[in-house]
Amino acid sequence: MTARVDYERHGRTYAQHRRPDPRIAARIHAALGDARTVLNVGAGAGSYEPSDRLVLAVEPSATMRAQRPPDAAPALAARAEALPFDDGAFDAAMACVTIHHWETPEAGLAELRRVARGPVVVFTFELQYLPAWQHEFLREGVVKELPRFPAIDDIAAALGGRTRVERIPTPGDCTDGFFEAFWRRPEELLDPAVRGAQSVWALLEPGVEQRIVERLAAALDSGAWDAEHGYLRGEESFDGALRLVISEAP
Repeated sequence: MTARVDYERHGRTYAQHRRPDPRIAARIHAALGDARTVLNVGAGAGSYEPSDRLVLAVEPSATMRAQRPPDAAPALAARAEALPFDDGAFDAAMACVTIHHWETPEAGLAELRRVARGPVVVFTFELQYLPAWQHEFLREGVVKELPRFPAIDDIAAALGGRTRVERIPTPGDCTDGFFEAFWRRPEELLDPAVRGAQSVWALLEPGVEQRIVERLAAALDSGAWDAEHGYLRGEESFDGALRLVISEAP
């Protein structure tokens, strides 16, 4: 069974540290095409919801719903696997960095396709393409995360329709605090508040998070990280793990 995170306990700081990056948002909004009504499933605190369309959100966690700003779209307490809407009820549907938390991703993806007349847009990660240093220094976390993320081909198959996959470069100053966002800013991952808005840490056995932090801190203090990976600090973006899976209606 896929490991799950209790967002009633571990989701309290997402609004502060998981702010939508405008460059990623532009790609997601473009993929929605000319849809006027959009369903956002696994919506969390509202990241990446377009403000120029009619949006309805679905989010099962009360802790996450409570962090939505006052002007955010209304959010229903429901699950992706059983959306309480008629077939084709929305012009489009979206799901951003959420499908790895669903109990049965394939069922949730099929539901997205069912309720959307037009495009379904899924923002997710292909973790094998994380920067090499994260595979090295965060290896226990990456090992925990890998089985949770459906393969891109499996996402496409579950969505059906005419599907394409787009790569999104991760900006060097990315404002959305998933852990690849810090590919050139490794020091940020030493901050417990930053880690508190990343679900992977809640999955680790006791003591493992501290071991990872000490390993990274030691490499930064000694200069070993910069000796091997310091060239990344001068790069503007990283072509890594971020993916958009876009399914057009059959």
